[in-house]
Amino acid sequence: MFDNTVKRSTRKVAVLSAVVAAAVVAGGGLALADSAPRSDKQITNMTTEVANIKAYYGDTVDAAGEHWPSAQSNYAIQVGGIEGKAEKYLAGKAKHDGDEKKAIILDVDDTSLSTYNYELETTFVYNPVSNAQYIATKTMPAVFGMNDLATKAAAEGYTVFYITGRPESQRSYTEANLGAVGFPAAGAQNLFMKNKDNPPAYLPCGATCTTEQYKSGTRAHIESLGYRIVANFGDQQSDLAGGHADKTFKIPNPMYFIP
Repeated sequence: MFDNTVKRSTRKVAVLSAVVAAAVVAGGGLALADSAPRSDKQITNMTTEVANIKAYYGDTVDAAGEHWPSAQSNYAIQVGGIEGKAEKYLAGKAKHDGDEKKAIILDVDDTSLSTYNYELETTFVYNPVSNAQYIATKTMPAVFGMNDLATKAAAEGYTVFYITGRPESQRSYTEANLGAVGFPAAGAQNLFMKNKDNPPAYLPCGATCTTEQYKSGTRAHIESLGYRIVANFGDQQSDLAGGHADKTFKIPNPMYFIP
């Protein structure tokens, strides 16, 4: 699930911050907090961590050398459990909450569409050029079951909105990818993308919004159009923070962290 460039590049900052815990500026110098690792034994080896991620996703490799998560993986099982609870919740709300305009919100990357293959190709190191090329030339698969959840919600009367930090320049590719893997149609009215050159007036932070500000502000805008946001789905806490949704559902993603 952000400005795509910011999301991936800040991942490195976030990981580094997790390792050193925090840096405290005092007396003009930089001092590490007490929780910083005192030994290499306190830090997970990166080779081991990548192996763990691949095992969790049930890494499979096709004839072309592309990596895909497995539908039998622990990742797929965990996602399925979350979706089961969400579908039950949405069905109940659709049945009992009358005729008001109801909506659900979906983040795109690693909430709706899986970036797992791209992450493996780049060994979890984001590059804006390779990322843009990947989005323009490849079809990312749906996160297991999320296309079915969204389609079912639409049939129950929910309007499906997508809020992504991908830049506006990637709109056509994003719309096509979502449609190709079975999501309800995404277009100008329901797919919100980052537009740094011409940010919308409803975002006071303009081109400088954090992920939380951008996404919560966009949800507030959707509410101003008369919608009640019954559920908000995202793979990052920053996709979900800031209110403007009755309930949030966190999709697992151990590959990166976006503050």
